[in-house]
Amino acid sequence: MNSYMDSKWSWIEGTHGMRNGLVATLSDADLTFCPGGQTMTLGALCREIGDIENSYIESLKNFKQSFSDRNTEAGMETSTTKLLEWYKKLDDEMKDVVSAMAEADLKKEVERPGGFKAPIDIQLDIYLQALLIFFGKITIYLKIMNKPMDKTIQEYIG
Repeated sequence: MNSYMDSKWSWIEGTHGMRNGLVATLSDADLTFCPGGQTMTLGALCREIGDIENSYIESLKNFKQSFSDRNTEAGMETSTTKLLEWYKKLDDEMKDVVSAMAEADLKKEVERPGGFKAPIDIQLDIYLQALLIFFGKITIYLKIMNKPMDKTIQEYIG
């Protein structure tokens, strides 16, 4: 176990739990909702956060980040079951990668798009921020849809 797992991993794990709990309240029909304009469907938004998590996992493995990979599995944007299964796989993989890191690995830098470099602990903080941005987006969709929100989401996100 490393210092990140001891001191901060619970934040990511808790946020993954909030995401998974929120997606579990949706129906497959909900995933087809699109508020209009240039927005994506709710299912595409849910797939996108999985793609983002995958990007961070890969960056932790090879110390270079790219956001170009997309999950193109059929039905991913229209099935809460598929999304939740994928999230579990991603969450488990991220935990395995981070927990396997030695203290020295935590000081290595990830080359992010645009030439910015971030140490692993900051890279994980940025990932946590991406999850919070996802919550900001999805809560707007839920409000437009008049869907009730989990008490935890209400307390932490608004």
